[in-house]
Parts: sequence; C-alpha cells; structure tokens
Amino acid sequence: MNKKRDSSFPTRDAIVAFVRAYPGKIGTREIAREFGLKNAARVELKRMLRELTDEGAIAKKGRSVHEPATLPPTVLVDIATRDADGELIAVPTEWDEATQGATPKIRIHVPRRPLPGTAAGVGDRALLRIEKIENEGELASYQGRVVRVLESARTRLLGIYRALPNGGGRLIPVDKKQAGRELNIAASDANGAEDGDLVSVDLIRTRGYGLGSGKVKERLGSLASEKAVSLIAIHSHDIPQAFSRDALKEAEAAKPATLQGREDWRDVPLVTIDPPDAKDHDDAVYAELDPDPNNAGGYIVTVAIADVAFYVRPNSALDRDALTRGNSVYFPDRVVPMLPERISNDLCSLVPGEPRGALAVRMVIGADGRKKSHTFHRILMRSAAKLNYAQAQSAIDGNPDDTTGPLLEPILKPLYAAYAQVKLARDERDPLDLDIPERKILLKKDGTVDRVIVPQRLDAHKLIEEFMILANVAAAEMLEKKGLPLIYRVHDEPSVEKVHNLQEFLKTLDMPFAKAGVLRPSVFNRVLSQVKGQDSEPLVNEVVLRSQAQAEYAAENYGHFGLNLRRYAHFTSPIRRYADLIVHRALIRALGLGEGALPETETVETLSEISAQISATERRAMKAERETSDRLIAHFLADKIGATFRGRISGVTRAGLFVRLTETGADGLIPIRTLGTEYFNYDEARHALVGTRSGAMHRLGDVVDVRLVEAAPVAGALRFEMLSEGNTAQRNRRREHARSNDAADRPRHPGAKPSGVTKFKSSKKLKAPKKAKPGRNARQAAKADKARAGGNPGKPKKG
Repeated sequence: MNKKRDSSFPTRDAIVAFVRAYPGKIGTREIAREFGLKNAARVELKRMLRELTDEGAIAKKGRSVHEPATLPPTVLVDIATRDADGELIAVPTEWDEATQGATPKIRIHVPRRPLPGTAAGVGDRALLRIEKIENEGELASYQGRVVRVLESARTRLLGIYRALPNGGGRLIPVDKKQAGRELNIAASDANGAEDGDLVSVDLIRTRGYGLGSGKVKERLGSLASEKAVSLIAIHSHDIPQAFSRDALKEAEAAKPATLQGREDWRDVPLVTIDPPDAKDHDDAVYAELDPDPNNAGGYIVTVAIADVAFYVRPNSALDRDALTRGNSVYFPDRVVPMLPERISNDLCSLVPGEPRGALAVRMVIGADGRKKSHTFHRILMRSAAKLNYAQAQSAIDGNPDDTTGPLLEPILKPLYAAYAQVKLARDERDPLDLDIPERKILLKKDGTVDRVIVPQRLDAHKLIEEFMILANVAAAEMLEKKGLPLIYRVHDEPSVEKVHNLQEFLKTLDMPFAKAGVLRPSVFNRVLSQVKGQDSEPLVNEVVLRSQAQAEYAAENYGHFGLNLRRYAHFTSPIRRYADLIVHRALIRALGLGEGALPETETVETLSEISAQISATERRAMKAERETSDRLIAHFLADKIGATFRGRISGVTRAGLFVRLTETGADGLIPIRTLGTEYFNYDEARHALVGTRSGAMHRLGDVVDVRLVEAAPVAGALRFEMLSEGNTAQRNRRREHARSNDAADRPRHPGAKPSGVTKFKSSKKLKAPKKAKPGRNARQAAKADKARAGGNPGKPKKG
C-alpha cells in the first residue's frame, strides 16, 4: 500500500499527460520543475516513474522518459513503400511489435532539390529527422526528412560465378537468405567472368519452377583463395574501400606536426603497448609517482593519443570520407581503414624515435585508485618504445628482453604499480564482469586458416584498458564542465522484459535474482559469481550477456550501464573511430588548443544525427567481421564432412539448435526435425528444446557431440547432426516447475499448449549422411540464424 502523498503532489494521470504532451526529451528534472517538486518529493517522483514504467504507462530510455511506443527525434529507417499520393513511407529498422505494438509509419518529405546524399527511394535505408503528427486516420503517424541515405536498395545479387563445362555458368549467392537459390548465367551474359569470381548480377527473370536467369554486371574480384573471402562482406555490406581523390590529395599533402602551438613532451618516455600484429599505434602511456606530499602513494598517469584532428579538418574531403566509413573494419586478412594510410599508419602512428603530434591527458590518481584531477595538453611527443602485450607482461614476470630490459624499472614497473591502484577503484565500481572467451583466427601466408586460438588475457591488456577508460571519462567530464556538445558512448540498462526473462531462466537453476531498488551491474555480478567454476558458468554468462542492451553513440547522456559510469565518451582511438575525432575537436575548442576545433555549427541536434549514423556503421562492421569469420571457418571445415566434434549449444530457436564447436568456435545449425522421433517443445524460459515423450532436454550451454553434415563456405553456413542424448536429469522436477508456472494462463481446450512453449514434430533421427542437399538446409540455417538474439554491452576495445 503506497504511503499517503501530499495533496500538492501530482497525480499519476497528470504525470502521464505531461510526458505525452512534452515535445522533446524529458527526465525527472523537467517533470519536477513543471510540478514544483523539491528534495524529498523528487524521491517519491522517481518511485512513481518506476511504477509507471513497469506498468507500461510510460517508457524509459536511460534517464529520459517518453510516451510508450514512440520514436526518438532521429531514427534509422527502411523505406518500405509509397502511399496513394506517391509519397515515400518508411518504418524503423528496430521495432518489436510483440512488446511495442504496431510498427509506426513515417511519411518522408522530399524537397524539390534534395541535398547530396539525401535522395532516397523504396528499398533504401536512411537516417531521418522526424516529428509526430496528428494521425486522423491516415497511414503515417510521423513525418520526417532524410538526413542521409546509408544503404541504397539492392537491385542486384552478389555471388560467386561457377563456370559450366558447356559454357555459361551458375551464380552461388553469398547471402545466407539466398543460399541454394542459384541463378543460370548464359555464356553471352557472363561478361568475361571466370570460375571463382565474385560478381554482381542483374536478375533477368525468375520462374515458378527451375532456375532464374541473371546477367553479370560487374566482376568484383577473385575468390580463388580464402585471402579474398573478406571481399564478400565488404561488397555485400557496401563498406567503402576506395578513398576519394580529394581525400587522398589532402592526405599526401599533409606535413608532420611541429612545436608550433604545442607543449614539448619529447623527453617524456611514453610507450605504446599493442597486439603484435597492430598496424597503427595511436595511444601511448606513462606513469610516475606523484611528488605532491598531499597525494602520498599516488601516481600521475599520462595517456597520449595521436592528434588526428590536426590533419582531418571539419568538412574536408578526409572528414567526409571518415564520416561515411564511421570506423575501421578489421578482418582476419585485411583492414578497411577509416583514414588513408598516410594518416593512420604514418603521420598519426606513434612510432618510436619520431616526433608526433598528440592530445594528452595527465591524470592524478590517489592511493585509493580514484582519479583526483586531470588536465589536457596538445603536445609534441616521441615514443620511447613499441611493445606488445606479451612482451610487456613477460618483462614484469621476470623475463625481460633486449627492448624491455632497460625499460623495466623506469617505465614498466611504475605503469603496473599505477594499474594496481586503479584496479582498486575499478573493483569498487564493480562493472559488469562477463567471462566470454574471444577467439582469433590465425591465417597462413597463403591466406588459408591455420588455427583458431583464444588469446590469453594478460594484466598488460587490463592495464591499457583501464587507463583508456580513465582517459575517456576525463574527456567526457571536461567537455561537460565546459558546456560543449559531444558524442557520448552510452549503454542503457536492460529492459524490464529482458530482466524478467532472466529471472524466469534463473528460477530453473534454483538461483535467486533479487532486484531491489536501482538496477546495477553488481546485481548481475552476484549471479555470475555463484556459478564461477561450475558446469553452468558458460550458460549463465551467455544468458546474462543476452539480457543486456547494445552500446551505442548518442549526443544525450544516459550513462554506461556495463562500465557503471555516469558519463563516458570515446577519446582514445580517433584513427579508427569517428566518435573519438569529434571528442578531440570538442576538447580543442573547449580549451583553446588551436586548429582543428569543433565548428560552432555543431549542435546537439547535428551530433545526434552523426551519432545515429556511426552507430549504424559500427553495427555494419561487426556484422561484416562476424560473417567473414563464419565463411573462413566453413571453408576450413568443408573437407571434414562426416567428422565428429565436441561443442556447446550456443542458441536455441524454434527452427533448432545452434552449436558452437569448442576447437574453432564455429557455429552451425541442427534442424529441429533431425533431433529424434518425437515432438519437441521450444521452452523460451529455459532456453531449451524438450522432448514431449522422453523429456530429453537440449539446453543452451549443454556440452554435446555433433557430426558435420554440410558446409557451405560461400554463405558461411554449417549443418550438424546431434550425437548426444538429451539431458533427462531432474526431468520430473522441471516438469512440475513448468506446470506450476503455466497453470494460471494455460488454455483449457483439448490439445492446448502451455504458455511460452511451442511444440514441433521431429523427423526420424538421421543416420550417417549420404549426400547433403545444400539449398533448403542452408536457407533453413539462415532463417534460424536471424532468430538468434543477444545484447552487447560494448566492451571497450582499447578504450
């Protein structure tokens, strides 16, 4: 029962009405100001807002609240159709009808003379600036203008050309969704394509039966070796490879930085610590004991970052190309950089012995590990050494080499001592501590897969990561203090629905998940600590990861949930991330550091548009990198059909089970129809498929043995056969638990299924495979792949 409120306190209806009528972003501060609430009344207001959110009366995004099922002012959309008047109609790319209701429609206003990059059509993906309109029975509830077209409609297919003996050939599509739908290419339509070429093809005609026909429009490269496999992802995701002529001219004309307008830090022994195969070295570190007697036992940590803003000026050709890319993309065999090599690998690479311009932050760390203060400086530096992680760690562990030996006492030991202090504050902050192994594909000289490894995570990695996080926080704090707009790196707390699903899952493991008050990462860390070292540890880590939101960029701050930070920005990698370049420019403007500052025309509104765009390019890069790894591994396993492997169930869907192989990390599908001779229930709460007759359960995280039945290297798809029996332990207890949970809402008519459980019929168990049918199974794998869910809290990659 709620305690009695003061008569002057607004009613729930009044608060909901105000939220729905407010035209912009709104939070507790705006609501309190509107109703004149102060001090203790604000605490009650926050409690009421939580209640309204849980009930669905309002929706929450970070620290802002809004009318449920509404769109933000800047939104990524797919242009779906035209209305009766010929106007373009778009829908948001991310919208869940199950929880948010019917998908809203957006009518696009097209000016007579569209600006470059804003001319859109049906099938395009674009960034819109929108506003809500009175519906009055019309199709659209929003209207908007195009800020930028990000992806044009695909009128062509991308695939591998396979020549036929009698002339002409076939197109093998690279898209999993198109897998098995080959096209016939007549000899006269091959346009000189050779066997193994990656080509784009115009569809000539399709047939109800038999193959459709196509015409080769362009040869994009040869896939005769795995070294070119990344070309598929580059072209299928429209990742720009070539820089504009003007951008290359600007890069070649650029001159090395000098002391003009800079502090001389060339005698400070900053060092770079990177992976052994790193091409660019854009961050350097140094630590020393603080001589200030008021900070006894404290350290001064310096992080210096390449001064990219000095070379890439706002609205220049280099700037336009960098914004289009948004970030660098990293494949096992190549890097598609955000900036030309003259900038990224030369002028902005902090190589030893060479003077380089940098933006540095000098942070005073107390004995308790907390940052006490910080200052930013535009400097000319000279790196003292280029080290890799293992090299630095080996020196600290007592095995220095010729390079690290002289650096051990004056440089490396102070760095590790400072890290030990910073770690105290990090542990107290208690950020989300997931243990998800990251695999790396190692290639041979000819570009083929050598092996897949899980790199050891050393203290050297953690040292650099924590120093970069500190620098990123300092940048955000400085810009907020100066009142300048910036791009934040934000990570929202998990949604109410995802937290509820996690609670239901943990109940099946007899694990409590008591959420009292404000949700914090420590709540999840307590769960993770309970399963440390147990068989269920990988399973629980995976499910907790999937409960998280995805990190993104935004001009409005709502904190970083995973890192448990109130404010966070990306400052430490402007060579490979456009967001960092914006932050550098803002610092230069805020502190009066000279040329390359953020223009006065950049506002929260314009930075919101940039944030949405680079969040989209980041997701594009992640998807392209993942697909390339899938193709490389499928190519590696293609000659191992019939072999057996040990793996772990990594996904459970209505279409079947995904299994990740232990040795290579490869993911493949086991179609549900091949699991056995009985019906299987899809139990969403348990993340499992359960046999109705035997009770055999195949659950997310289970260790299983599988046989490889089919490999489709071009699409990156694998299909397995299950060899392990389902787990029947504690079957009766789990069934009773399911009955008690479902009794309240179970339909009563004959043959009804429990709520949240879907029933499927499995075919007879497969015997040893004779001959795979690539088409249908690959398409089924693609369809199920789309059903996999998961969040990514945005673990920092060196900051």
